[in-house]
Amino acid sequence: MAYLSPSQLQKFQEDGFLVLEGFWSADECVAMQRRIGEIVAEMDVPLHCRTEFSTQEEEQLRAQGSTDYFLSSGDKIRFFFEKGVFDEKGNFLVPPEKSINKIGHALHAHDPVFRCVTHSPKVQALARSLGLQMPVVVQSMYIFKQPHLGGEVSPHQDASFLYTEPLGRVLGVWIALEDATLENGCLWFIPGSHTGGVSRRMVRAPAGSAPGTSFLGTEPARDNSLFVPTPVRRGALVLIHGEVVHKSEQNFSDCSRQAYTFHLMEAAGTVWSPDNWACLLQVSVQTGRQEQEAGLAAFPEICLRLSLPQHNLPLEAVSRP
Repeated sequence: MAYLSPSQLQKFQEDGFLVLEGFWSADECVAMQRRIGEIVAEMDVPLHCRTEFSTQEEEQLRAQGSTDYFLSSGDKIRFFFEKGVFDEKGNFLVPPEKSINKIGHALHAHDPVFRCVTHSPKVQALARSLGLQMPVVVQSMYIFKQPHLGGEVSPHQDASFLYTEPLGRVLGVWIALEDATLENGCLWFIPGSHTGGVSRRMVRAPAGSAPGTSFLGTEPARDNSLFVPTPVRRGALVLIHGEVVHKSEQNFSDCSRQAYTFHLMEAAGTVWSPDNWACLLQVSVQTGRQEQEAGLAAFPEICLRLSLPQHNLPLEAVSRP
């Protein structure tokens, strides 16, 4: 089982991230890549829904923040594209399979392969060793980082987009399906930057407003010398604290840097902010024979609880009260 050692847990608590090499086998990685290839082959995105994904603030608000295709993707499998891959009419300038930036945000709920990975015994054991009592999956993404096209991901904190009260309840799980190198855009972190709070938040605007989201606060200028590159081999798992500052550079290489990532939230005693870009509903959590009010806002059908081995719970959908 994938329990963390005391020294690994201490390093994660100090740095805000932790690399676990060899967490997934080559066969497990191939299975995910093969499945995503099948999903991409069946992709059919209408012209008016073709959204270019960006992490630059103005582009985020103009593209993702102004389209219902993005804002309503929290419980769906949807496709988001690199910049510059469409002509003025929305037609592809490059092969469609080479144009995708990411697929999100509910592979863990709607696809059996990714659901199996997300709720695997290894992940359950990992969550248990981190002390999570009521871990809930709040989103998932498949990131392509295409050769020569895969764009920069600017410095950010995941909690800016997945805000909770109290803070410190969100955890990213990032799985390298290919080697992540300096050349193809590996992750970079500022160790220890998870202790200073959240500098900005993306919030959903009132219904009918345009754009549909805005930012509160600003991302401060970061000293590039503080970032530490984190190249990893295929099959590695990277734990990412919700408030640690991280980024990745543009992929200028001939090799893609595919990854599957999902976010867990400790639901016990946690409130999911109603201002988050994902519009969620207040729900109760089914815990075996008992139903507990958890102060948790989550998708009623797709925000799935991880069953912990010690309770021998089945995988359960979070249901309406």
